[in-house]
Amino acid sequence: MLEGYTSGCHLLFLTVSIAGAHLVLGNEKPIIAAASFAAHIYRPVLQPSEVLPQIGTYTIKNPKGGLCIKATMGAQYIVIIKKKSWFFNLDPLKVLVSGTCHWESAVLSLTLPDNAATMQFTFKKENNQYYVTKLSASLSPQPVCLACANKTYLGSVSPGKLFAASYGRSFRCKSANMLLASSEMSIKLVSLQMQAFSVPNGPYGEVEECLADYKKKTIPIILWGVAFGFLMIATVTFLLVKEHRTEGYQRL
Repeated sequence: MLEGYTSGCHLLFLTVSIAGAHLVLGNEKPIIAAASFAAHIYRPVLQPSEVLPQIGTYTIKNPKGGLCIKATMGAQYIVIIKKKSWFFNLDPLKVLVSGTCHWESAVLSLTLPDNAATMQFTFKKENNQYYVTKLSASLSPQPVCLACANKTYLGSVSPGKLFAASYGRSFRCKSANMLLASSEMSIKLVSLQMQAFSVPNGPYGEVEECLADYKKKTIPIILWGVAFGFLMIATVTFLLVKEHRTEGYQRL
């Protein structure tokens, strides 16, 4: 009888252990097996083709409760694996936003669960201008093949003055910004608009456009102007030649 009872207890213990938890009687709390945690670690899945990233708005407040940083953008990681490009888009719904705000410096950090992906913008205010002094990023994706090892891709961009705008105004760039973070990873930012240190609670401040957007607007105007100029020259030349030929016929 006792032997059957003992066998039953062992069977119950084995069943609970397979489920991923050990049942402890008394006042002690259940202890979850470590193996159950591994299955829930978040890892980005790289895609072989590019899809436009979702647009998100991220904010950081200063110690007084006012807005210090506001950034709207879509962000994409591009990783080179065996000479092939793989893509991962930052999901605004999964991003944890954090940062700091001081008088002349500020930081905006975007992080995915389990630090699977990070993107950090470091801002600086200088005289009547602010800009990004450094953009750093990391990505720890799932391997793209069974034989591929787990790897974390790290990189940073330190161009000096990136996304610069006058104090009290916002920087906007509808054109895509492709930033080389390392030999294996690039960051692509689309529909970018940001403002730091002096940020209104409502809409962004007056816009300062990036050079790419400015060229997209001005180049067609210049081309139309050149075409119109050639058309006017051709018209005037035609009229002068016609008038000259008419005068010649009258003398004959």
